[in-house]
Amino acid sequence: MIRKIIVLLAGMLVTVAVYAAGAQLRSNHPDSYTVRRGDTLWDISAKFLAKPWLWPEIWQANPQVRNPHLIYPGDVLNLSFINGPRLRLQPSVHREGDAVPAIPLSELKMFLKDMRVMDSNAVRSAPYVVGLEESRLRGAVGQNLYVRGLQGAPGQRWAIVRPTHVFRGFNQDDPADADLVGHELDSNAAMVNAPWDENSRRDGHYGRGDDLGVEVSVIGTAETLRMGDPSTLLLLDSTMEIRSGDRVLPVDDTPYDAFYYPHPPKSIPAHAKVIGFADALDAAGSRQVVMLSVGAKDGVDNGQTFSVFEPGETIHDDVASNSWNRGVGKTVKLPDEYVGHVMVFRTFDRVSYGLIMDSLRPVHIGGRLTMPE
Repeated sequence: MIRKIIVLLAGMLVTVAVYAAGAQLRSNHPDSYTVRRGDTLWDISAKFLAKPWLWPEIWQANPQVRNPHLIYPGDVLNLSFINGPRLRLQPSVHREGDAVPAIPLSELKMFLKDMRVMDSNAVRSAPYVVGLEESRLRGAVGQNLYVRGLQGAPGQRWAIVRPTHVFRGFNQDDPADADLVGHELDSNAAMVNAPWDENSRRDGHYGRGDDLGVEVSVIGTAETLRMGDPSTLLLLDSTMEIRSGDRVLPVDDTPYDAFYYPHPPKSIPAHAKVIGFADALDAAGSRQVVMLSVGAKDGVDNGQTFSVFEPGETIHDDVASNSWNRGVGKTVKLPDEYVGHVMVFRTFDRVSYGLIMDSLRPVHIGGRLTMPE
């Protein structure tokens, strides 16, 4: 077995041999690379390794490396071939800025802090804004909000949220259900009797399929002034105008992961698919966020890495049909096509957020998740 050597210890140059089963070098790897601001560990590993998600396997095999996230802009990685391939880190003399992350956390803070996927019943039963100061239609910072169903005490702070998507599963064996996955919610969804209305309709049915959860976005924070029915809250800050029907939830102060270690899943449920986009309409590409139909209840955790395959098209087989008329008769389904890798960075019970790490072509809703080989 080929032994590889990797050095990643801040302030000194150390060489340690490790087993690197499966972590083959790329055929077009560089001999050296200078780390740049904006790089991620995945980007750097992909320049040297055919399977960039295996970088933690190499680094964690080195007892000298206490923290694999010790590469900084200006550091130089050199590849030598003395007694086999060796990757060495030459730290820059004056390190400035932050260490290189596994994924661009600064670009994902909205999804780590301001977005949640919750059980739909929990959202429906949550306290809600019933009115605003001076009977206004919209609320702004510094104004009072009147909330029903609130349990708490004066001085307590709350998050004001608005539902944005509803995620539903579908029947794998029913082609008619194949596109019933992630639906956007009506932008005017702020009714007292119902927190949202789905605007995706098919064959006279709304929201067909298993309920996987409702995504809500934090749009403001408020503080309780007086308890009652309704209670009075002071709006402290907001990213948009608050309106009647917005839900009120406890502030989530849970810290998010600072480090991510890519790793393959132990198993993949048959229903594991891409079900939605965060900032795309028809397709998503590298460094964009997608929603996945698997979550913590399926054994998914942060760092799990999947390959994404697009379903193959079904086309007519004119030869097998033995007909002069093209496009009729027998059909054949083409193989699924690999399109890219996605890594999970936040999980909920039945849904996860993933970041597309690399892609050969656009990722569409319905893309199938497989082992990252």
